[in-house]
Order: sequence, then structure tokens, then C-alpha cells
Amino acid sequence: MRVALGSDHAGYLLKSHLAKYLIDEGHEVIDLGTGSEEPVDYPPICAAVGRAVTGGDADLGIVMGGSGQGEQIAANKVHGVRAALCLDEFTARLARKHNDANVLALGGRIVAPTFAEAIVGTFLATGFEGERHQRRIGQISEIENEECT
Repeated sequence: MRVALGSDHAGYLLKSHLAKYLIDEGHEVIDLGTGSEEPVDYPPICAAVGRAVTGGDADLGIVMGGSGQGEQIAANKVHGVRAALCLDEFTARLARKHNDANVLALGGRIVAPTFAEAIVGTFLATGFEGERHQRRIGQISEIENEECT
């Protein structure tokens, strides 16, 4: 699987850890920044991750910051992104099964690296159930389209 990664300085260490984990698990990593713990603004990085996913360059994306909340918000501004902030495996599973989330947001100051591996593993391994949830995803897309015109 091709996974786009992006973080600000607060998520950099977690991003570095997860990049190695993903490669070791056989995934292709597309690192869209940042490259250090030097302060940087996260919105352009999260948008780049979202665009990689919606543009087909990546299958899924992961954005990371201190809490992951701002990163989730920024990624969700990209048309077609459904970013979910997940702090455990349960929410990661439901984000994929019920919401067809295509970007995972994580907080580098909240989630320990080893636990983040479990969350990411669950996110990547879980598919979208479709059925009754597809109708809701369609409604979300309709709202998004209305707001973009």
C-alpha cells in the first residue's frame, strides 16, 4: 500500500518512527514533510497529504502534529478527504469501516509510538463496509460539493 505521511515539527518524531514501521511492514512511504523538529506550519503539509490521496498518488494518508486536531482539520479542507483523528484502535477501525476515512490524524504528543503502530496497522487493515454507510458518505460528498460551488 502507498501511504503518504506528513507532519509538523511536533509530529516529526512520530512520523519518522511510523515511516520505518510502514516500510518494515512492506508499504511504500511517500514522505511529504517536514524533515526536522524545526518549527513549521502544518496546513500546507496536511493539504499535500490530502492531495496525494485524492489525486491517486497514495492509497491512504497519515498526518501528525502535537494533538492531531489541527492536522485533521487542515486535511479535511481538501476536496474528497475524510480525515479522522484516532486515538485508539477502535476509533481507527470505525473510521475506516463506517466513514471510509482516507487520512488518519495522530497526535505525536498524545500517542506513544508503539501504540501508534497498532492504530496505523488497524487503519490500514480495515476496509470500508459500504452498505448503509455508503449512503451517508454520499450525503457528506453532496454537502462538500455544495460548499465548493
